[in-house]
Amino acid sequence: MEKNENIIDIKDVVYKYRTDEDEYVLALKDINLSIKRGEYIAILGHNGSGKSTLAKLLNALIIPQSGDVLINGMNTKDESKLWDIRKTCGMVFQNPDNQLVATIVEEDVAFGPENLGIPMPELRERVDRALEIVEMQDYKKHSPSLLSGGQKQRVTIAGILAMHPDCIVLDEPTAMLDPKGRDEILSTIKRLNKEDDKTIINITHYMQEAVEADRVIVVNDGEIALDGSPREVFARVDLMKKLGLDVPQVTELAFLLNQNGYDIPADILTVDELVGLI
Repeated sequence: MEKNENIIDIKDVVYKYRTDEDEYVLALKDINLSIKRGEYIAILGHNGSGKSTLAKLLNALIIPQSGDVLINGMNTKDESKLWDIRKTCGMVFQNPDNQLVATIVEEDVAFGPENLGIPMPELRERVDRALEIVEMQDYKKHSPSLLSGGQKQRVTIAGILAMHPDCIVLDEPTAMLDPKGRDEILSTIKRLNKEDDKTIINITHYMQEAVEADRVIVVNDGEIALDGSPREVFARVDLMKKLGLDVPQVTELAFLLNQNGYDIPADILTVDELVGLI
């Protein structure tokens, strides 16, 4: 399949949910967005902002009522392309238990590619490679139920990797994990992007995860409120607060120092940067 420069193009997309009262709620309003192949994107937004709706559109779990979502040039409205779209753009959800289907780790990782009709010995190679990438090869004969939250999430990522996607969408993948588990997943995500050239879209409410991205997109009330590098986005402390979002603690400290007369740049992202300036 020919590869487009933009792996994702979202054009004039509108999505409405029907409520129990048979009314409609506008979740996304005329969204336009392009994501280049190999980018590492963080998407931020408070609950109800539309960010999870956006994630489901990318995997064709839902289809826009108007506008188009193109995944490597394939329109998600084209049912004949559904498997190709989901092979291209894999999805990892918040709760790993909802994606674990087998009683043995390696069988779970094999589930996706097996359903794609991948034969042996390629299937075996894909499973072993995917477990190696997420550093879970020593657990391939284990039961997923005995793993920690971070380990389970790495197994679900391996299951997606075994399908050879170009893009991985992660919908709050660390929300249910402790700090150690979050670090494990963040490290895996970064490695997949830098070493395996995967396009990463990480929907998160942890500001420190967003700092690691190439680009941060802030969704608010169904619209894109901010789109830029982490420095550009987090420097807008007043606007982020107005949108009900935090910024990294060190960025807020730099902002407060600046407000109190200290000549500190607004786009500080790390403690080392701030210490160097002080």
